[in-house]
Amino acid sequence: MRITRTVSSTKPISEVFHYLSNFTSTNDWDPGTVKTELVQGDGKVGTVYHNRSRFNGRESELTYVVTDYVENSLIRLRGENKSIVAVDTISLKETGSGCDVTYDANFTFKGIAKIAAPFLGKAFKVLGDEAEVGLRKAIN
Repeated sequence: MRITRTVSSTKPISEVFHYLSNFTSTNDWDPGTVKTELVQGDGKVGTVYHNRSRFNGRESELTYVVTDYVENSLIRLRGENKSIVAVDTISLKETGSGCDVTYDANFTFKGIAKIAAPFLGKAFKVLGDEAEVGLRKAIN
């Protein structure tokens, strides 16, 4: 299951990157996030976050680790628990009036959760739409 959204900002790319590279910013803009906390690190590769999210009426917890970090360009995190692997990629591109931010969340279900995955398309679309609105507000 994959969610991809692109949002434009009139703010400088460095400001938007600084904000989004701290994954606790999901507390502000991701409606599925109940709470994201920094566990250890400085936001760069190896940084660990604990995330508690609500999706489709249920709460789950994931541990995210930053796997890729390119200043003012890319942040990639891998989150995992017993039923899902989530790879979140935030990429930024400078534009004449600010920057474009593409948020790509790729979910791979494990174990028994694989059975439910085909039935969650509509719920993931709603999640993506709500995250897009929140992200647009947060970076503008």
